[in-house]
Amino acid sequence: MPQMSPMWWSLLFILFMSMYMLMMMIMYTHNTYKISNHKTPSSVNSNINWKW
Repeated sequence: MPQMSPMWWSLLFILFMSMYMLMMMIMYTHNTYKISNHKTPSSVNSNINWKW
């Protein structure tokens, strides 16, 4: 087990923040896609809503 240095913690924090931003971007694109495309079946919409 490596020693937990401040650099390691900052790297972990940056990684976590990038993952969080990625999740937010995916959510935003799903919402815009859902609004723009009205031909999507209700099952797909419910699946997206259930996932988030």
